[in-house]
Amino acid sequence: MKLVVQVRLLPTSEVASALECTLRTANDAANWLSGQAYERGESSRKALQGFAYRDLKDRGLSAQPALHVLRKVADAYTTLRANIRNGNLGKPGSKRRRRAEGKPIGFRPDAAQPYDDRCLSWQVDEQTVSIWTTAGRIRGVRFACSEQARKLLADRRKGESDLVHRDGMWFLIATCEVPEAEQYEPADFLGVDLGIVNIATTSDGKIHAGRGLNRYRKRQLALRAKLQKKGTQSAKRVLKRQCRREQRKAAEANHIISKRIVTEAERTGRGIGMEDLAGIRQRVRLRKPQRVALHSWAFAQLGQFVEYKARRAGVPVLFVHPAYTSRMCAECGHTDKLNRVSQGRFACRSCGFVDHADRNASRNIRARAWQLWRSGAQSHAPAPTQGAGRRRPPSSQLGSTSKPGPSRPGS
Repeated sequence: MKLVVQVRLLPTSEVASALECTLRTANDAANWLSGQAYERGESSRKALQGFAYRDLKDRGLSAQPALHVLRKVADAYTTLRANIRNGNLGKPGSKRRRRAEGKPIGFRPDAAQPYDDRCLSWQVDEQTVSIWTTAGRIRGVRFACSEQARKLLADRRKGESDLVHRDGMWFLIATCEVPEAEQYEPADFLGVDLGIVNIATTSDGKIHAGRGLNRYRKRQLALRAKLQKKGTQSAKRVLKRQCRREQRKAAEANHIISKRIVTEAERTGRGIGMEDLAGIRQRVRLRKPQRVALHSWAFAQLGQFVEYKARRAGVPVLFVHPAYTSRMCAECGHTDKLNRVSQGRFACRSCGFVDHADRNASRNIRARAWQLWRSGAQSHAPAPTQGAGRRRPPSSQLGSTSKPGPSRPGS
């Protein structure tokens, strides 16, 4: 499996200027090539190389960087066509789709640029790199990383690396090939219910509360509003320092939670069952104050962290449809909207079973994952969403229900 390792470059001012000029030159060339591809209606790598390779070299790029620009533009148009085909940019004639189709793809002046081993060499023991720039090859550029990242780079690095300029800092993002552990046959499944109030709740009853993270997000939202209203130069400097801080905080919380979930499943010889919440932001209709919380909810990132950590540990993972998991009784299977008494309390109207609402939902997820596994399903990540519409799941994923329904985002 592939992992990425991010290291921070520590260039001098002269080297930083050369790197900045390199990114600007490569992305100016990519914008020119994108315009040519749009006008000609040709976006395959072969077609682009046939008419643009010499022009790219005349724009200050060497042979390999020119080929990387060709691939970058061709891959961007391939991604655009895939998004249009899957309905991710709306229906034909919609404003968003017309905007995407009506102009060439653009690249920021500081957009990432890929490098291969001909343009970039690593001296991991000395923690330096030799990198191509438009000013020539620059050697001995130092980088900083953790000891774990250094070992991964030394033993597992393979493929391209991306040069990234972000928030005034320079990074290299390297690809590493890590062997996957052999997947074992689970004795049972650990169900995981995802939510905003409680980030994750397992069928064992472990609740990973989101109170601290949600309070932090509210403070950050109020601070941003206050600074934006003030509008002074010092306020803008503070806004720049705060940039992506909330995102990093959420990613740290998701890493900690996903590691604990995978470790517990591996320790007990179980698989992991999670909700496939793809498209929930398009399905759910909320009041304006609740939309910020919904769109800040990093459930997809948590699912990705669990999935790749589980692959490294050999733990099977199944993503099941969340229909009615918060309304169905885990004891008798009775499904009723009134079973969900409040955000945190579940009381079955049929058998009288009472439990924490999120734990009850996680038990339903565990049962669906176990049922899927026994019917022959393989460990898998959630499928990409097909547009904004609601998808009907297979009946085997619904358990005792027969039609899809939304999962409550506040669980």
